[in-house]
Amino acid sequence: MGKIGNLGSLIVFEVSMEKVLTFNKMTQSIKGRWAVHEPILGKPIPEFLGPGQRTVSLPIHLSAMHGIRPRKTMERIERAVESGTPYPLVIGNKKVGAYQWVITDLSETWGEVVKDGILATANVVLNLAEYR
Repeated sequence: MGKIGNLGSLIVFEVSMEKVLTFNKMTQSIKGRWAVHEPILGKPIPEFLGPGQRTVSLPIHLSAMHGIRPRKTMERIERAVESGTPYPLVIGNKKVGAYQWVITDLSETWGEVVKDGILATANVVLNLAEYR
């Protein structure tokens, strides 16, 4: 099995003969927190307050042709979103960030629906936020 990484026990990203479950074009946002003081007759004075909350966006393609059950996978992710469960995010055996992550929102795009209403393909985007 060619394990790429995982979002805790929720999703295992892998490429094998039986299964392909990967993400494409992951984005991460890392911010600092700043306050701006406005003195009278002077220029604003920025003050660094500390690191901000990191966010990650994971676009994922789900396909029955790749050994994935899109609807079942989406239902598991939906439960994680609604329960606020935190997970570690690991890519290439290395943690992303210092803390765990929660899925703040999920968007789903249903693709092909085949016989008996079975969802054959879907695209999802998971938006994650650091959780301490």
